[in-house]
Amino acid sequence: MSTPSPVLVDIKFNPEGVARVLKTAFADRGSINLADPADRTRDLRAAEYALLWKPDADLFNRAPNLKVIFSGGAGVDHIIGMDGLPDIPIVRFVDRSLTTRMSEWVVMQCLMHLRGQYAHDISQRRREWAKLIAPEAAEVTVGVMGLGVLGQDAVAKLKVMGFNVIGWSRTRKEIDGVETFDARELDGFLARTDILVGLLPLTPDTTGFYDRGLFKKLRRGGALGRPVLINAGRGRSQVEADIVSAIRDGILGGASLDVFEMEPLASDNPLWKLENVFITPHDAAVSEENALFRHVETQIARFERGEPLQFVVDRAAGY
Repeated sequence: MSTPSPVLVDIKFNPEGVARVLKTAFADRGSINLADPADRTRDLRAAEYALLWKPDADLFNRAPNLKVIFSGGAGVDHIIGMDGLPDIPIVRFVDRSLTTRMSEWVVMQCLMHLRGQYAHDISQRRREWAKLIAPEAAEVTVGVMGLGVLGQDAVAKLKVMGFNVIGWSRTRKEIDGVETFDARELDGFLARTDILVGLLPLTPDTTGFYDRGLFKKLRRGGALGRPVLINAGRGRSQVEADIVSAIRDGILGGASLDVFEMEPLASDNPLWKLENVFITPHDAAVSEENALFRHVETQIARFERGEPLQFVVDRAAGY
């Protein structure tokens, strides 16, 4: 019986954590970690499976016999546009921990805008006892854009907190107890929305999607006064210059951003200093290495038993 080929790993995040967990991962077949200097010049022609996050541009030339590509995160836009991408399945990372972490972040941001946390922070630093009267969650409509695994979990948990929640996706999703909208109904969805939560994948259709024109269609005069943008999907889906001008002009009342057009966010970017803006460094839902490698092991085992892979990307849709 032939020896199973090692899993090729080219992940551009947390190199120390990846190297540590790889010592015990893939015990039956081993791995080739391209972040390890000893592996960088390895012959990759025998590799059948690759786990990738922003891989080297020449990877597919070096590894021409791959059977399945695994993304190191929920997104796949870092792979889809690559030169030489072979016509083989691409599998997204879907994991309970990743989903839970994202929902925690979304709920936290919605609550901080609901309860005026930015104003409280300023009062605390000034040592001022300044009470605020906040609306109740039920008075605020959160519109979630992107109703995949992450979006549907966020919807459920926002509902538990008492928010009125509606959802939008390119094609309609049926979710019990939640009003949903599709691409043709975008304006109607936006007109109802006080807090817009962006969890969309990056595709040609969603590049530059959150712009000034879209912000103007959000609900005005609701319980928060002015609408709020929360984006943890993809940075290139937002037009940051438009976010800045919309907040300065009062079109948006605030924002919470975990993703940016260019990362890390430049120290002179005006977003850092804008009032009622919360910034996190793309850590809303980081991929946890143990869970990631277990996911890949599970999918390889399914594939080799002749069972269908789960979470396969639709290349035409881009996610």
